[in-house]
Amino acid sequence: MPVMQPPAIRTDSLTRTYRLPKRRWGKSPRADAPAEFTALDGVTLEVRPGELFGLLGPNGAGKTTLIKILTTLLAPTAGTARVDGLDVVSQADEIRPRINMVSGGESSGYGILNVRENLWLFARIYGVPTATAYARIDAMLEVVGLTDKAGSRVSHLSTGQRQKMNFCRGFITDPKILFLDEPTLGLDVTSARAIRVFVRRWMRERLDRTLLLTTHYMAEADELCDRLAVIDKGKVLACDTPANLKKKVQKYPIYDLSLAPGRDGWSDLGKLPGVHQATTSTTPTTVEVKVLLDDESAIGAVVQHLVTSGGHVLSLKKVEPTLEDVFIELVGHGLAEDEGVKG
Repeated sequence: MPVMQPPAIRTDSLTRTYRLPKRRWGKSPRADAPAEFTALDGVTLEVRPGELFGLLGPNGAGKTTLIKILTTLLAPTAGTARVDGLDVVSQADEIRPRINMVSGGESSGYGILNVRENLWLFARIYGVPTATAYARIDAMLEVVGLTDKAGSRVSHLSTGQRQKMNFCRGFITDPKILFLDEPTLGLDVTSARAIRVFVRRWMRERLDRTLLLTTHYMAEADELCDRLAVIDKGKVLACDTPANLKKKVQKYPIYDLSLAPGRDGWSDLGKLPGVHQATTSTTPTTVEVKVLLDDESAIGAVVQHLVTSGGHVLSLKKVEPTLEDVFIELVGHGLAEDEGVKG
């Protein structure tokens, strides 16, 4: 019988609370002010070996706190967390050589050193031989389009260029488990696309690699993640594949039809068998019809009824739910409504 691999990452009832200061800015605290803030509240998750797992959540949901615990930078208040089968508290020294982390927007690196020197230094800290380090550095700089800046001091780089260097740093140690916290934050569309293409290729090259990704970009999560968890206020609200999560928020199949104006064949659509609801709106050139169906097979009867009534169907489109729909259903608002987060 095959040997079952332990989860790449597992947390059980993981909790992290922070004690709030009694006084701020010299003012007396309110009588009803809480003494503690709970960043993680009993989080239980399992990430499989070889999986690209995503975390979605608004600002302050607990994503970064969770990553800091998993990368041994922060101790939990309660519960347990294991990375590659090792406890993050008692076996932190054994975990660190196996992992790496990239955080979007961080200002890592030594300004007096150039890009190649900074990346070489990080590689040597991990014990990567110099020849191997330089080969990986050159390959990664090519991936992110930073080859022409290899000899430039970090202090002379733009914010986007520093983010590209940080991204390279995450891969030159060839980690078994990699944590990417907003890796494309602040990057242009072309650079972000190149990074997504590389991440998919990197995961395919070795099946034992595991990657945990946090992102504010729904399309990025949908494109990259095998599974993802939605987290808010320190709790996991849902965990599944992007496709399954989207199915759960759509109770009825939805179709949009665009009709040429003319004879009225749409006003009684709601009475047809299998049609849960039908709504219409008009424009100067078309009639737009939205139908919610009890069963998807009813769309044929809808189209037949319209044609028989003299209607002319210009277009027919099934409306698919998005991860944004899932997020709004679970959290109550979109990510774009978070302060400081755009679209």
